[in-house]
Amino acid sequence: MAYKTINGTRLYYEIRGNEEGEETVAFFNGVMASANSWSLQTGVFERFGYKILLHDFKGQLLSEKPEGPYTFEEHAQEANLLMKELGIDEVHIIGTSYGGEVALRFAIDFPEIVKSISIIDSVSELDEVLKLFIRNWKEAADLGDAEKFYWNMVPTIYNNSFIKSNIKMLEERADALKKVSKDYFKGQVALYDTFLSDVYMTDLLGRINCPTLLVCGEQDILKPRKFSQIMADRIQRSEFAVIPDCGHVTIFEKPDILNSLLLGFVMKNSGF
Repeated sequence: MAYKTINGTRLYYEIRGNEEGEETVAFFNGVMASANSWSLQTGVFERFGYKILLHDFKGQLLSEKPEGPYTFEEHAQEANLLMKELGIDEVHIIGTSYGGEVALRFAIDFPEIVKSISIIDSVSELDEVLKLFIRNWKEAADLGDAEKFYWNMVPTIYNNSFIKSNIKMLEERADALKKVSKDYFKGQVALYDTFLSDVYMTDLLGRINCPTLLVCGEQDILKPRKFSQIMADRIQRSEFAVIPDCGHVTIFEKPDILNSLLLGFVMKNSGF
């Protein structure tokens, strides 16, 4: 396991794929996830010779969990400093949900090193329904009951057909979550507070000048299509794709379709 201390916080990271490759793809995690959540995506990019950077934001599973809330600007700055430490001076960023929001902030603050961003099931602002979903997650995390927390979250992020077809896998994930340390939930609360207090970036989207891919699941009830449309309307060099029969966790629910979109977009904007 590899760690670097960035701005006084110990961050977990991994380098995969072609470590000497000229093109780097950084994957930014969803809020509850960790670096291993990208297992269905990274292999595709490895086969095409990309260097891959994965890391957990502060507050996430394998990184340090200082008192929150944080800011998306902090997350972006820490990701940028991590890349500098690792000698990465140009990057394609792929982010899902919370990670997509960090990717937006990164492209706003560090345009000189971003070759493209791909934003999956993310938002640049809130509505009242989304606020209530996240407040409900926070209350469940505060209780520290892993199983109740997990099953409270499942219907808000997965499509009905995925739940029906994958109930055994979901039960296994619920069981696995029981084994995480209690500080996982402390980190989750800090991240939810960050999201609720700091995610608004709609007025800054016009500053994003890199090629941008926006993807959302058609049945995403947590961060529905309207939020991706807001971003598509404001980011000049954007492309927008909607994946049918898919909820919020597109990286698990429709990995083959998503990977075709991501790989095609990144390759189109690569230097080879």
